[in-house]
Amino acid sequence: MINHAIKFILISLLIFTPIAYASMDFWAFSLMELGILFMIVLWAIQFGLVALKRRSLTSEPKTPNSELRIPNSQLRTPSLILLALFLCLILFQMIPLPSGVVKVLSPKNYELRNFLVTGSPASSSLLVPGSSSRPSALGLDSSSQPSAGTFFLSLVPFATQVEFFKWLTLIGFFLFLQVWSFPENRGRTLNRLVLVIFLVGVFESLYGMFESFSGHHQALNIKLDDSSVAGTFISRNYFAGYLLMVIPLSIGYLLSREENQILRFRGWRHWLTSLHGKSLLVGFGVVVMILSLLFSASRMGIASLLFSCGLINLLLRSLRGGKKVSRIPVLILVLAILWAAWIGLDAVISRFFTSSDDFKSRWEVWVDTVRMVKDFPLFGSGLGTFTLVFPMYRSFHITGVTNHAENDFLQLTADVGLVGMGLLLILFIAFFYKAVEGIRSLSGGDPKRYVGIGGLVGIVALMLHSLVEANVQIPANAFLFAFIFAVVLRLPDVTHQRN
Repeated sequence: MINHAIKFILISLLIFTPIAYASMDFWAFSLMELGILFMIVLWAIQFGLVALKRRSLTSEPKTPNSELRIPNSQLRTPSLILLALFLCLILFQMIPLPSGVVKVLSPKNYELRNFLVTGSPASSSLLVPGSSSRPSALGLDSSSQPSAGTFFLSLVPFATQVEFFKWLTLIGFFLFLQVWSFPENRGRTLNRLVLVIFLVGVFESLYGMFESFSGHHQALNIKLDDSSVAGTFISRNYFAGYLLMVIPLSIGYLLSREENQILRFRGWRHWLTSLHGKSLLVGFGVVVMILSLLFSASRMGIASLLFSCGLINLLLRSLRGGKKVSRIPVLILVLAILWAAWIGLDAVISRFFTSSDDFKSRWEVWVDTVRMVKDFPLFGSGLGTFTLVFPMYRSFHITGVTNHAENDFLQLTADVGLVGMGLLLILFIAFFYKAVEGIRSLSGGDPKRYVGIGGLVGIVALMLHSLVEANVQIPANAFLFAFIFAVVLRLPDVTHQRN
């Protein structure tokens, strides 16, 4: 019963997080955090009950569900230590430190704090040239200091605290998926979870195209600035990032079905006549998602989509000993492009002709963000503080607030410094390598390999898109990213069963 309750909460979160404006509002990501916490608590209760049962019945033979443990060797002690070190780094940003220590670890931070305490700048470089913002614009004042002689490494500790809990719950969610025993047949449960993600992606795509083509241009009750397809997301780029993970995973799910695995090498006529309704509907749903991504007019999203389709074809090559590249992803992409061309791609194509202007504005943000990194090189300005600190470094005029650096990697480096970013990069490379090794360990005819390849391609596509956009900062995208990565790592432990 506990496993089924966990499964219900997980499915609810997979549906809720993207639909609730990508969970960007405080109430939405708070519900996401509570849902993750509730799943972990239920699992802990289950773990305790099993432990008590094993103590009272020591003679009872062990069964697959008689003990709870890490089901595979993908998560080893070094990886867990790195995760713990990253979380400790964020906590370190929120701990009051002696001013002398802060002066050594973050000289710029010391200058700003000293100015707030004494009222006089320690150097003429305190204010950034070309910026009209003063340190007081950050919301920093002497009341944010616990005492006159102690400073925080984070310039805005409250913002860092809020962001810390986001990261803590997502990391906890990722680790929870590594130890959770899937209910019923594991392969069937995995297929159902992937199917839920596919259905949510199709719903988002259909809803977004309806709002765009009908002229409403809304994400639920929020009016959007343009007519591009964005689903229930408030930005087409965030929507594109979500679909970049869902589309390759859905293609992998389509190919993992036993009919496709066995019959797709017997010729097109035999393959088409052998397909049943569910496979055709899945293929049609993937076409719809690609179509909506094209009409989102997200240029890097479209480029990442083309890259992911090419990559998934290369990775599927020789999967069963053959030398031909799989034609199914190519066929799906061609059908979607032809359909989009029939509807009209003028608005999408025109976006690419204005790419030079947008690149110029992004370049200005990147240059100013690099200046932030130079001022806070080791430990950053504090996780989640970019929006508040960047006005000090902005060298250009803009209407509104710059809430992200147009590059996830640069923004994280500015927030957590080179030390924190180095830990994250090492973790990503280690997990990605383990995921690849896990997929390669599966037999050549195992359908789970298709799901694993689709999931990995979606992760790579999101990382490529993150070079010019914010994806990790969006709770719905970060939640799905953690889920897919964890599931791909679990694939060697999942027993497949035909649907």
